[in-house]
Amino acid sequence: MRHLGVLRGGGVLECNGAPIGRAEFEFDGYLVRPGEIAASGEVHMDAASLADAFGRNDLILRTDDGRALSIRFSGKRLAPESGVAHADVRDGLPGEKQWRR
Repeated sequence: MRHLGVLRGGGVLECNGAPIGRAEFEFDGYLVRPGEIAASGEVHMDAASLADAFGRNDLILRTDDGRALSIRFSGKRLAPESGVAHADVRDGLPGEKQWRR
């Protein structure tokens, strides 16, 4: 596994096409094997929006630069006042050469 770099920015988190709220993110990307990229990191949102999104399926983070990242929060619980959660990106990642180092 090789670290490719960091993907960071902002966007709107959606579930089934309905916006949940504004989010900032920072994901580390890794080349798992040729052609397979995995990423995980933090999503920052206001606490109420994050609590609303946490545990849902079909979450899409529509980034300001036009990406549609399919994410899933990896924790089992979220403190009510928390504005940050760990997430795994399942789809929509840039290609190997497009990561910032």
